[in-house]
Amino acid sequence: MNAFLQRLQSAKTIVADGATGTNLQKVGLPAGVHTEDWVLDQPEKILALEKAFVAAGSDLLLTCTFGGTSLRMQGSKYADRTAEVNRKAVELARQAAATGRDVLVAGSLGPTGLLLKPYGPLIPAEAEASFAEQARALSEGGVDLLVIETHFAFEEADAAFRGARSVSDLPIAVSFSYDRGVRTMMGVKPVDMIGHYREMGAAMVGANCGTTLENMEQIASEYAAAAPGFPLWIKPNAGLPRNVDGAAVYDLTPEQMGEFARKYVALGARVVGGCCGSSPEHIAGIAKAVKEA
Repeated sequence: MNAFLQRLQSAKTIVADGATGTNLQKVGLPAGVHTEDWVLDQPEKILALEKAFVAAGSDLLLTCTFGGTSLRMQGSKYADRTAEVNRKAVELARQAAATGRDVLVAGSLGPTGLLLKPYGPLIPAEAEASFAEQARALSEGGVDLLVIETHFAFEEADAAFRGARSVSDLPIAVSFSYDRGVRTMMGVKPVDMIGHYREMGAAMVGANCGTTLENMEQIASEYAAAAPGFPLWIKPNAGLPRNVDGAAVYDLTPEQMGEFARKYVALGARVVGGCCGSSPEHIAGIAKAVKEA
C-alpha cells in the first residue's frame, strides 16, 4: 500500500512542516527571486530548513516546488529546466526525511499565478498540461503524495487535479486558501470545496495559509460538518503579519499554534502544520501539543 494511505489508516496525527518562503527569506532569499531557483543555487539552505523541520517533529515534508510549474517559472532563470528543478526538490526533501523516522514527502503544486478563462488569459488545457508536467516530475522523483495547495478557484485546482491524475496514481490532497475569512478570494465555501473534491477522488482536502487561527477553526468545522470523518489537511499561517521596517513579522507563539492544532485534530484534521511565518519552533509546538494529546 502507498505509504501515505497506510499512515492515514493509523490513528496517529501526521505533523507536516512549516513555511518555506518566509524561512528562506530569513537566510537570504532576495525579494523577487523564485524560491525554486534555490533548489539548484542554494540546495544546502533548503536542506538545512527541511532537516530543522524533521528535528522539530515533522512527519511530512513538502517539496520546495510551490511555484514549480513551467507557467509560474517563466520568469525564472531555470524556466527551461522545470522538470529538473522538481526532481531535485524531491531529492532534497528525501535527504532531509532520511534524518527522521518514517517521514513522508509530499509534492507541492501551487497556483500558476494566472487566472483561467473567463477571468483571465489562461486556457484550461494549457494549465492542465503544465500541472501534468510538474506532477510527472514529482512522481518520478519519488514523492508519497501530491498536494494541490493554496488554490482558491475550482477552475485552476480542477486543472491541477486532472493534470496530476493523468500522469500519476499517487494520492492527491487538495488544500484551498480562505483569505476572506471562511471564503476564498473567488467566493468558494468549505462545504462546496469538500464535496467537489471528494467526488473527484481526493484522498484528503483542507486549507492552508488564510488569515487567523480562529477562522481556520471555523473552516475545519465547516468541512467536518459537511463530510464527517473525511480526513482534513490544516496548515494555517502563524497569524497575520505586521510590517516592521519592510519585513513581515508573525507574532503567534509555538504554544498558540499547538493549542489550535489540537482543536483542528478534534475536528478531523489528520495532517496539521504551519504555513507563512511558521518556523521550526512553531512546528515543535504543534508536534508537542498533538503528540502528547
